[in-house]
Amino acid sequence: MPTEIEELVEFLHHGNTQIRQIACENLVGLSSDPSIFKSPQLVPVKDLKLLVRDYAPIAKNALTILINISHDAEILKYLVEDDAFVEVLLKKITDPKEPSANEVAMLLSNLAKSDHLARLITLQRTLPDKTISTSPYALDQLFDCFVKGADGSLNPKANYDYLSYLLADMSRHQSGRDHFLSIREYDGVVPISKLTVFTEHTSHVRREGVASTIKNAAFEVDKHHLFLHDEAGSGTGEDTGANLLPYILLPIAGSEEYADDETANMLPDLQLLPPDKARESDPKILATHLETLLLLTTTRSGRERLRDVQVYPIIRECHANVQDADVKEVCDRLVQVLMRDEAEDDDEGNDDGNKQNRIQEVDDDTTIEEVF
Repeated sequence: MPTEIEELVEFLHHGNTQIRQIACENLVGLSSDPSIFKSPQLVPVKDLKLLVRDYAPIAKNALTILINISHDAEILKYLVEDDAFVEVLLKKITDPKEPSANEVAMLLSNLAKSDHLARLITLQRTLPDKTISTSPYALDQLFDCFVKGADGSLNPKANYDYLSYLLADMSRHQSGRDHFLSIREYDGVVPISKLTVFTEHTSHVRREGVASTIKNAAFEVDKHHLFLHDEAGSGTGEDTGANLLPYILLPIAGSEEYADDETANMLPDLQLLPPDKARESDPKILATHLETLLLLTTTRSGRERLRDVQVYPIIRECHANVQDADVKEVCDRLVQVLMRDEAEDDDEGNDDGNKQNRIQEVDDDTTIEEVF
């Protein structure tokens, strides 16, 4: 005799809509155990993939179950290697009327843990509604959902916050970093520059995912001009800066007052901050931004830029006011790099000639790793 749970699982492919809905509703609470859905031969997971396209209440519950069980390696592989299923998810999330877009974003972010989903970086698909994106590339479309949908204006039932984790995972790949750090033809913008406004967003999920994406992108030394300079100060065409530095520094800064000579040389966005300016409250996110700055010290030009715009006082105050061991440790390492004397023979040519070695040195000394 099948158990009650086994009967519920079997009802996932029942012909009666109400029975399927009841089965899904009751199985949501049991989905902390992926093994329930793995026998026989992952048939229940196959049923759930089909239910994602069912009536809205059933689809929402099916997505929730898949989110909860997709951490299982066998189930993750089964889902992410199904190109047709991934396309179903892409079609749903790029539909401005999709009621379960947030659940789809969560599931896609889980699937992005598999390197197999990196194919989204080069995948071309049908253009979605023009309010979503005008790019045929799947990753551009997801990026535009994330950026445009933050305030609910794209889809009143979604904020797309969890796509920040997908973007962070895409930035683990070389092709993903190249994508984020190069001008896209469809809108003429460097994608990572669209993320700057979210480093101090009210959503913790957005702040965390964006901080990780920016940090991973900073592993590309030859693109550090995008971080360190604004458009007016760094050339033309693809060689222009994206003015990322202020948005890395702002979460690190609090409401402290600085000496006049320090303030005068800070970036404009860091001068005269309001008295209620709050520093990033999550030590993990704060440490991520500090590690990004540490990566930007890889070259001498990067170190000199950070010195010129008075990054040291900001780090000094962060160290003094944040009582977290990891944050203090990264602050210490960053100060050591910024305050040291440059060797006479460490000119820019020699510095750039050893980019790979320096990145490795920073990585070894500070245990900086690509995240997510």
